[in-house]
Amino acid sequence: MAGPTTAERQKLDSGPPRPPRSRVRMPRPRTLVLSLIALVLLGAGGVWLLYGSQYLRLERVTTSGTRILTPGEVREAAAAPVGAPLISVDTDAIEDRLRKRLPRIDSVDVVRSWPHGIGLKVTERKPVLLIEKGGKFVEVDAKGVRFATVGHAPKGVPLLELRPDQENAAASLRRFDSHRLRREAVQVAGALPAVVARDTRVVKARSYDSISLELRGGRTVAWGSSEKGRTKASTLTALMKAAPKARHFDVSVPTAPASSAS
Repeated sequence: MAGPTTAERQKLDSGPPRPPRSRVRMPRPRTLVLSLIALVLLGAGGVWLLYGSQYLRLERVTTSGTRILTPGEVREAAAAPVGAPLISVDTDAIEDRLRKRLPRIDSVDVVRSWPHGIGLKVTERKPVLLIEKGGKFVEVDAKGVRFATVGHAPKGVPLLELRPDQENAAASLRRFDSHRLRREAVQVAGALPAVVARDTRVVKARSYDSISLELRGGRTVAWGSSEKGRTKASTLTALMKAAPKARHFDVSVPTAPASSAS
């Protein structure tokens, strides 16, 4: 039986007839122009609403998180441009002004509150040590920052005494100046257990590895350096529970603590 002819094979290979291609209709020039005009008007209206209208403007500044500072002090230092378009308010500049003008502020979050407000969320520094100076007290936070001078010592905050070792004072100060000793004392104060921190009256720093505590009731603690602070804190807590009548405690070597009654 004879096979398909060449014409028949070409017809079979071509498959079913293809549908006609649909033509892509391009928008008319008039439609393009109208769409462009609409976009321009929409953008211009948005810009006017944000910058030119009287609706989205700064009318009030609120504060939260203050403890010692007053809301009025914070608002005054922020100097937010009341009446300006809210979108144009430079929140970074407000934050910088607050940090420079109010050193007591540790951090601040400046947030737009649409449609008319700015919120200032403040976190104040907390003193962990005090430095007596001229009958007043300089507050020092856990970062070692001296941020305020007050006339009366806050309750529950120990006094720092920097007393370099007299025998090796010159060598000690060359290696660890008063700034370094203060930082070490701050780290010790920050590591104290809460129950001990409340009873601590004075933190004495003689050298890098000779820091001691003076507690209420005449009790003392030899702490040593600021290293292994958490271990020393746990050791001191256990030592005080085991020897409640002791007057002197030594955790300078936390693996070999000691206590005595005199």
